[in-house]
Amino acid sequence: MPTQLLMRRDLDGELPPLVVPEGYSLRTYEGLADDAAWVHIVNNSLGSKHTIESFRSGISMCPQFRPELLYFVTCSGAAVGTACAWRKAVGERKVGYVHMVGVLAEHRGKGLGRLVTLRTLHYFKEQGFEVAVLNTDDFRIPAIKSYLGLGFRPVAADSDHPDRWVAIFKKIDEEKKQKR
Repeated sequence: MPTQLLMRRDLDGELPPLVVPEGYSLRTYEGLADDAAWVHIVNNSLGSKHTIESFRSGISMCPQFRPELLYFVTCSGAAVGTACAWRKAVGERKVGYVHMVGVLAEHRGKGLGRLVTLRTLHYFKEQGFEVAVLNTDDFRIPAIKSYLGLGFRPVAADSDHPDRWVAIFKKIDEEKKQKR
């Protein structure tokens, strides 16, 4: 199974402002009721098979978890998108990890994934982090385009990554040509 792709963004420049689309709001983790909301969003947007138990053991019970850094986009009070400003280690202060970005299908195309990703970047920059990184998959072309638009750049972290990035950029170019 191929490794996930890696993207990186330096945090030395300006970030775009946070603009929440009409009808939506942005909030942080509010407690146990959000565990099921996170599982629903992530499973339905990333195709994973998380459970409340795996969320707790892999996210909320980890020593680096901070409730105020797990972001949710909501619509009519229901969580429809998420991302987490994560640290690979508790004391990490240089490299921030944009973790588990997902938006429910019926809310995609409205910039919500960009919004929660950008929120994590604002946090990292405010805290003096130098770099933000994230992992993604080849098939997540809309997400990759969003990350590129936010200044992330591909990193060849594995021997097959350069060829995979070439294929992704070819798909993006083909999409652009079809829209003309």
